Amino acid sequence: MASLWALPTKGQTNGCNSSYSRFGLGTMNEQSQGHNRAMGGVAQGLASGQKVNMLNPASYAVIDSLTFIFDVGMGVQYGHFKQGGTTTNARNTNLEYVNAGFHIARHTGMSFGFVPYSTIGYNFTSDTRVGSNYTSSQTITSETTYYGNGGLHQMYLGIGWQPFAKLSVGANISYIWGDFNHSLAQTFYEGSTTSSSYSTLNSEWTSDVRTYKIDIGLQYPLSLTPQDWLTLGATVSIGHGIGSEVQMIRYTSLKDTIESTRKNAFDLPYTVSVGGAWQHKGKLIVAADYTFEKWDGCRIPVSRSTSTETEIEVRTDQYLNRHRVNVGAEYTPNPLSRNYKPRIRYRIGAYFATPYTKVNGQNGPQEYSVTAGIALPLSNAGKSVVNVSAQWMRRRPSTAGMISENYFMAHLGVTFNERWFMKWKFN
Repeated sequence: MASLWALPTKGQTNGCNSSYSRFGLGTMNEQSQGHNRAMGGVAQGLASGQKVNMLNPASYAVIDSLTFIFDVGMGVQYGHFKQGGTTTNARNTNLEYVNAGFHIARHTGMSFGFVPYSTIGYNFTSDTRVGSNYTSSQTITSETTYYGNGGLHQMYLGIGWQPFAKLSVGANISYIWGDFNHSLAQTFYEGSTTSSSYSTLNSEWTSDVRTYKIDIGLQYPLSLTPQDWLTLGATVSIGHGIGSEVQMIRYTSLKDTIESTRKNAFDLPYTVSVGGAWQHKGKLIVAADYTFEKWDGCRIPVSRSTSTETEIEVRTDQYLNRHRVNVGAEYTPNPLSRNYKPRIRYRIGAYFATPYTKVNGQNGPQEYSVTAGIALPLSNAGKSVVNVSAQWMRRRPSTAGMISENYFMAHLGVTFNERWFMKWKFN
């Protein structure tokens, strides 16, 4: 369908302008936080008493027993879209995450928070030449407008526990909810004038998605030398079916309406992530992760038309298994210094990801990204920091004629780390 290859407009405000969010569950959010966003999103081997790492719940086990950690982050993105010789730009802002972490018992920590899971946001119009009017010789054109909005949100509660001297285990239980809204509206023109001589098609897809998600993680640090540690980590996300109902309404200018509903039309994939983080002298961290998402075989609703009816069909051949590789590093000149400048943390990273959806029967775009940023302490003595990062991301199409997307993103996060649980003594 040529109509899928059209540049988006500038009208979206929900954090996404990608035409590719029309497929699957939308565009997947990175879910990284201020401390690892600038490190390419690495997470599996990261554990610190001063940060919340929601991507591996085993890390909660080492949260400092004297502090309450509160972390919030926002971002702004500038998108540049190109198709052939045509380009357009768009800008969005969005809340990226809110979470908190604290110590609840010996070798046990807890975290809770909110993070977007996926985003749907597009608005584009495509013209297709149908033919010519034999009487007037006017060109007949079909104009179709595609619009979508919504996406899924994730709220989680997790716990991490260190049952042995080094091994940490943890789990997040999440509630996922959101809207799945897609529509198209068709108009015919003869020349530049709207024509009512032809039957136009309109359709709407809606679903109120409600489901859960379970992530299980572990971490194990290895002492390589007195000054070098390697922390290995892994998480598993349990895939399952989503029982929410999806509804399709199709109607034409001939006043004929078709309604179809189906339950159990979506799935969450099984996901496995493994990685490690090497720390040297408490100053340098180098980390890498690999993630596999088993989308192949997951369900998605599509329309199916026969000579007698049009209805929703649940397909399992519209997804692709997704692979993602993240690398990143952080350097702090002197984390124990009483001076301000040596405690500034410098970060850099990158990631590569394959698509998880097919687009008009072809593989979707691959993603490439590079990141950089710094963490600025809020004071000389405290542990609270401001995380600032910049990110460039490219979605490269796999087929000629598809849209290429380039994004520049700026992220701002604040990690409040205060000694709320210290027991004060007075003489």
